[in-house]
Amino acid sequence: MDNALRAERDGWSRRRFVGAVAGTAAVVTVPAPAAPPPDPAPAPVPHGRKTEPGSRPLYLGTYTSVEGGGKGVSVTRYDPVSGAVTDAEPLAEIPDPSYLTVHPDGRTLYAVDEREDGAVTAVRLADGHVLGSRSTGGSGPCHLSVHPSGRWLLSANYGSGSVAVHPVDASGALGERTALVAHSSPAPGPGQQGPHAHQFITSPDGGHVLSVDLGTDTVYTYRLDTGRGTLTEVSRARTRPGAGPRHLTFHPNGRYAYLANEVDDTVAVCAYDPATGRLTVGEPQSSGSTGGATNYPAQFVVTPGGDFAFLANRGHDSVARYAVEEDGARLRLLDTVPVDGDFPRQLALAPDGRLLFTANQRSGTVSVFHVDTGTGALSRAGEPFASPVAVCAVPL
Repeated sequence: MDNALRAERDGWSRRRFVGAVAGTAAVVTVPAPAAPPPDPAPAPVPHGRKTEPGSRPLYLGTYTSVEGGGKGVSVTRYDPVSGAVTDAEPLAEIPDPSYLTVHPDGRTLYAVDEREDGAVTAVRLADGHVLGSRSTGGSGPCHLSVHPSGRWLLSANYGSGSVAVHPVDASGALGERTALVAHSSPAPGPGQQGPHAHQFITSPDGGHVLSVDLGTDTVYTYRLDTGRGTLTEVSRARTRPGAGPRHLTFHPNGRYAYLANEVDDTVAVCAYDPATGRLTVGEPQSSGSTGGATNYPAQFVVTPGGDFAFLANRGHDSVARYAVEEDGARLRLLDTVPVDGDFPRQLALAPDGRLLFTANQRSGTVSVFHVDTGTGALSRAGEPFASPVAVCAVPL
């Protein structure tokens, strides 16, 4: 979400410019990239940085084109036991890197360049060297993820309502785009001027990729050709009109997923069929927001064991805590926990699930919580860590 509340109230949500591109799918084919190195590497330490024994990297993304923003991607360290975060240092100067992800082998970081002329950028983590950028073919890219094979980067263009695929070579660098699909139908939902692709992820079975579109109230399922990097649509799931779906997070069993609906301030449990890629959206449920403040649910995360789910609430400025029941088929709201920050846009769990990080955009902070693995209870791990316009935090 941008730094201006007015823009959000106008329905722009995360973006600083409005635009929608309608049209047919455009697909380009290039040779398949070489496979990445098979063995994961230890979490890299940027060149010249001193670290405490046992500390882990935490990568931070920010807006660079807003007042008080950062200068790109930075890296800090966190203690996996205490949750303490140390001072951040610059990693790479990238324009508006509002969402980040790391390659499965741990060697390369990818960032969106959330600009009107959208791009995705690859950064070598060992030394912060920028491996290059590639156009996403659309405007305002706001999300990206790496296919589990490590060979394809998936990105979502919010402004133009399209999704893109780029090949990843053995060095982690990106090749020319192999697919670009615009969400030209169904018609935009109430209050929306066009499609707004907000997320592009791979299902746990690896057989399908799914895009969540806030503007069309639809989750699109595609089959990714893992040899050519092209997309074939196989299914669509509609929310109720005006829900404004934003982010989808799967349960570890791969049969259920949890959808955060930004516009109507609800969440939903979705059933998923791995064989067909079909998603079925359940009835809307409470986000836990109370008190009358306008609230925009942002993102779900699910604990590694699948017992608890957490939801970031922007406006209510809380994390909603849910018990996951019936093997993933049911969410039961337990409580909400204040984030001690303003506008928690993104959530992330440490790999072992014992720490939860919230990137609080308007307060320019990252809050850290201990997670009780038995009850899902959250307790704050010290004071929030200051970071300019913090919009994404990725712990390794």
